[in-house]
Amino acid sequence: MVAGTVSNFHSEFLNDPVVKEMRRVREENARRQKHDYSHVFRRKSRIDFIRISAVIMGMEFVYSAETAFVSPILLGIGIEHHLMTMVWGISPLIGFFLSPVIGSISDRCRSKYGRRRPILLTLGIGLIIGCLLVPYGKNIGAWLGDLGEIAGSVEDPSIEPVSALLVDLNGTSLVGDVFRSYNFYRVDEEIAQHRVDYRWAIVITIIGTILMDFNADNCMTPSRAYLLDICLPEDHGRACSSFSILAGLGGSIGYAMGGINWDNTSFGEFLGGSIKTVFTLVVVIFAICLTISLTSFREIPLPLLEGDELLRPLTESAVKREKARREQLIFTVKDVSKTLTAQLQTIQSPHDLPVPQKINNALAADVERPANGDGSDDEDDEEMQMSPKDFIKSIVMMPKSIAILCLTNLFCWMSHLSYALYFTDFVGEEVFGGNPAAPSSSAEYQLFLEGVRYGCFGMAIYSISCSTYSFTIEKLIKVLRARTVYCGGLVIDSIGMCCMAFFPNKVTVFVLSATGGIVYALLFTMPFLLLGQYHAKGTFKVSKPGATGTQERKRGLATDIAVVGGMIFVAQITVALGMGSLITVFGTTSVVVFSASICSLIAAVCASQVVYMDL
Repeated sequence: MVAGTVSNFHSEFLNDPVVKEMRRVREENARRQKHDYSHVFRRKSRIDFIRISAVIMGMEFVYSAETAFVSPILLGIGIEHHLMTMVWGISPLIGFFLSPVIGSISDRCRSKYGRRRPILLTLGIGLIIGCLLVPYGKNIGAWLGDLGEIAGSVEDPSIEPVSALLVDLNGTSLVGDVFRSYNFYRVDEEIAQHRVDYRWAIVITIIGTILMDFNADNCMTPSRAYLLDICLPEDHGRACSSFSILAGLGGSIGYAMGGINWDNTSFGEFLGGSIKTVFTLVVVIFAICLTISLTSFREIPLPLLEGDELLRPLTESAVKREKARREQLIFTVKDVSKTLTAQLQTIQSPHDLPVPQKINNALAADVERPANGDGSDDEDDEEMQMSPKDFIKSIVMMPKSIAILCLTNLFCWMSHLSYALYFTDFVGEEVFGGNPAAPSSSAEYQLFLEGVRYGCFGMAIYSISCSTYSFTIEKLIKVLRARTVYCGGLVIDSIGMCCMAFFPNKVTVFVLSATGGIVYALLFTMPFLLLGQYHAKGTFKVSKPGATGTQERKRGLATDIAVVGGMIFVAQITVALGMGSLITVFGTTSVVVFSASICSLIAAVCASQVVYMDL
């Protein structure tokens, strides 16, 4: 979405004859290798983009199943809300530290299959394992000795609560009433006698959730890098557009698939119910999409890239150097021509330097002429390598405009995660009156599952809204200006979420879910559009270490993107640690929608202070 809306320097070189010649030379060189890599230097069709980006559609299927069913599954095996939300915080906490490591490994991978695909395959396998552990955790737990649901009296001494299994050396319970029924639910006789023994299932399901969430989040980096590595720079806009279309399509179909009651079908009955059916289909679809992407185009291995400059991407700096080299030849010819002309004037100008000396001076001046013509250092990011100290300093000493943008993005992510991660739980409990703590055969538990399925259709609307709004943001900015679009979209979502919390019914859930799609579209567009504008205008300049006051360079664009984009991890940890306590204090899951509304409103206030330049 981002690359599709921000113009880049490659557009001015699209029809440049020098660029065409350089690309032709590179394509011929790539074709002569042991394996044909010429596809890296040719334009791609829409079908090519779909093949490369197929993995994102599979990942969106996984996200749809994850956000729709993981919370109900965790609640169904006896984990309370405050612990369930903490489980969601484990993955981003790990990802906060390991994501940069994975990115570094991807950049340095020396496999003969390329840099991105081996990492993507590894993460994909981990994701598939997680998708299988989550729905089948109960089955695996039963094989390991779990008793499952136990019906009996509260005073029955033969039934030992799960919380009593975790005690310290003094006999004091470590977790108290962690695995008992929620104290704010309506406790009738049937639920009071309902006890569960899911010790192994809890452990396995939590491990599966962490594997699925961590690998899904980190699959984004190598999949996007693979897309941009394989495509020409001028194709990046269309490539990312295809990436976004497939993401929206996968999310919409995935949520709609989760809304089907597979229990009433022979296929769903064979696989053991709706949730297991959805996850099984998701695993198959993701595996197919991953295979399509991994087999689409061959990557150029890193050792070949290091050994042959003509196999490297055609960057701005490479084009500038080639043009400077050609200009040098032109200037040399011009200077020599002028010198030979001056030779004819030596008769009238006897005090001039001899012709040979004139030629020598002209050649010396040509050698001393800066390659870029103005004496300034090339500011291409590839030549501006930052040390870890510089990176940390750029975060701590960030400009005020970047800090405000980070704060806005943080509250936007908190709003979106509050809605997306707990929405189906909210619909199942508040709208349909279900109870995830009730026995699986009870009417209340069936109502909860029905609400979860209905919530899936609401999230399908949100996904469609996200894709639709993403393609209109650029036009809206031209008409209404960026400040109005950014702040207005967040205010609309705040109002929509607030109305949904005050009036939880089937109509508001279905209609107002579209406002959540607005926030998601803004998250992947506005911050990076603004960052591109800041750097295009040369807004940020810092002195190089040991340089004089006149020697400056811009902040790294990649660094600022990493800082602003990294707010997702902070938001996930914050929501995971705080949401469960809020639900327990207020005694209702409506608080998750209220939280989304409040966070969107705060984000709108922060967005009003963002620097928008000429947008």
